[in-house]
Parts: sequence; structure tokens; C-alpha cells
Amino acid sequence: MDPITFDGQVAVVTGAGNGLGRTYALELARRGAKVVVNDLGINPDGTGAQSVAADATVQAIVDAGGEAVASYDSVADAAGGAAIVQRAVDAFGTVDIVINNAGYVLDKSFVNISFEDLEKMLDVHLRGAFFVTQPAFRIMREKGYGRLLFTSSSAGLWGNFGQSTYAAAKTGLLGLSNVLAVEGAKYDITSNVIAPIARSRLTEDLLGPMADALDPELVMPISLYLVSRNCDVTHEIYSAGGGQYARSFIAQTPGWFAGKGTHPSVEDIRDHIEEIRNEAGYIVPSDISAESMALLAKLT
Repeated sequence: MDPITFDGQVAVVTGAGNGLGRTYALELARRGAKVVVNDLGINPDGTGAQSVAADATVQAIVDAGGEAVASYDSVADAAGGAAIVQRAVDAFGTVDIVINNAGYVLDKSFVNISFEDLEKMLDVHLRGAFFVTQPAFRIMREKGYGRLLFTSSSAGLWGNFGQSTYAAAKTGLLGLSNVLAVEGAKYDITSNVIAPIARSRLTEDLLGPMADALDPELVMPISLYLVSRNCDVTHEIYSAGGGQYARSFIAQTPGWFAGKGTHPSVEDIRDHIEEIRNEAGYIVPSDISAESMALLAKLT
């Protein structure tokens, strides 16, 4: 089969100065994309800012014969998000791909989290993805094509001690991506989520002896496939790390139907809880209407 290329396409990658984002940007450019390398240059804990990280990625792309420009705007406010997308339009005329990768990690037990900690985490991860994606989505909808990828985390999918704010923000991205997959379907805009397990400045102290096996280069192939012309998969979540690639999903069991017009008691729930929990025959609704239709079938 022919190789996957991004010739003639424009990609925006946030947090592309280091780690996963850098691997995405370099490979997109190597395969023909023009890349906006966005990175505020913050420290792993979310503090500080400098341009050197984005500049280094851009220089590596240019030295290899590719095309790229740097963006130092923050994703954490609407003006910064709009400026990142405008950088793509000014430099390359449009935007075809957005990979929302910018982020940082905070490890604090739930009782020690401050409201400021929560707001900052939501600003960078959840609001940041919204602020960058909305102006890009408008362009994609107008042209009838786009590829979106949001970076979640296994901490958000399954939970991890000391990462309540991080997990909450990362899980919020699942809902955002799901809605954009539904709203973008008729415009050939796909939206998917990657939950990477990779060594980076943010995670190297958390991964222990596994770190050596978790090269960010091993996450890159599935992320780039999901934003390629060749991929029409949408509305899905993928886990990637250490050479393993898997689909993750939120499912619904067949459950227990009490019967139309009945008013079950708390005791009825107790008596049927194992049937409610039984995973056999689960479904993965494509949207909220699919869940509603499954209920309607029982009611009728």
C-alpha cells in the first residue's frame, strides 16, 4: 500500500517543544505537512515560559527540509487559542489538523488541592483544548475537512492517586471530543482521543523502571494515523504505549429493566444489582440518541 503522507496539509500541534508533541511535529513535517509548533516553554509543573523549546523543534524541521513556524501563545485563554490558529492561517493559509497535546502534571492528594490548582489545570488542559479547537473547527467546517486529536490520560480513564485535577481535566476532553465527532461528522471532521503512556519531562519521575520502554516515538504512529486522510475513524479513544495499541471505550451494560410503568424500590435495585452490573452484552453508544433508542426499545 502507498505510504501515508500529509502533503499540502497544515497541522497545529500544541506542546510541541518536547516529548510527544515534538515527535508528532517532526514526523508530520517529514511526511509533508506544514506545522505550527506551539509551545509556551513552561516547566513540567506549569510554571515559567520561554521560546527555546518551540524554536528548537522548528529548527529541527527546517534543517530536515520541512516547513514550520513557532507559536509561543498560551492555550489557556481564548485570545491565545485564537492566535495559535491565526498563526497557521497567516503562515500557511488554513488548518487541517489540530493535535491538542499541551499540558502539565500536578501530584497532590485531593484534600491538599487548592481552587487555584484546579483552575490552572482546567485552563491548560480542558479550556486550552477548547480555545484552540473552536477557531480551527470553524475553518474545518467551512472547508469540509478536518482532523482533531485530543490528549487524555489513563489517569482520567481509570484514576490515579494524587491526580484528581489532572484526571478531571483529561476526562473532560473525552466529552469535548465526543461532541465534536458528532457535530463534525457531516463535514468530514473526525475527532478522537489518545491516552498515551510515554516517557516525558512530565512523567519520567512517575514511571519508575518502565520509563526506558516507554519512548514517546512509540505513541506517535497511532496519533498520526488518527489525523491522516487515510483514517475515517471518529468518536473513539485509543491507548498507546511501549509498542501496545488498544481501543478504550465507555460502555453500557444491558442492565435490568424494571418494566414499563413500574416504580422500583431501593430494595429492588439491591436485589438486581448483579444483573445491572453484568457486562455481558454491553453496548458502546455512538451518541446520546443511541442510548435513548435502546431504552425506547424496552419501553415499547
